[in-house]
Amino acid sequence: MKIVIDIAKQQLTFGRKVYPVSTARNGCGEKNNSFCTPRGRHIVRAKIGAGQPLGAVFVRRRPTGEVWTPELHARYPGRDWMLTRILWLSGKEPGFNRLGDVDTMRRVIYIHGTHDYAELGKPGSHGCIRMRNADIAELFDLVLPYTPVEIKP
Repeated sequence: MKIVIDIAKQQLTFGRKVYPVSTARNGCGEKNNSFCTPRGRHIVRAKIGAGQPLGAVFVRRRPTGEVWTPELHARYPGRDWMLTRILWLSGKEPGFNRLGDVDTMRRVIYIHGTHDYAELGKPGSHGCIRMRNADIAELFDLVLPYTPVEIKP
């Protein structure tokens, strides 16, 4: 099985499971520093956050020990919240989404949980694929490292 992310529909599908997501506010694109969601064939290169509570806060892929709350959110306005679990993606297409200035993994593109105020079903991220915390926890438990991921415009 593979993960399919449909940017136009703002949905992630895995088998029969369909989840609402939020992809990049800037649309599709593979270039470094574009803040776009990369297209094409990828894999789940790493799974990060096993055993962390729902809402666990991550900075640079490390849990901070915090759990997201509205009060914490108010204390750090503008923070790009990465919560609960992280599936780190790596491109499979050299020159398109792998290597050079289009490398998905070097761009640190993840599928990750987000805060309760984030709007799913419409673009709004900085390039990553955002999901509800319960949804990313469920997906995390279903997929293995190297699971194929297809991101369709």
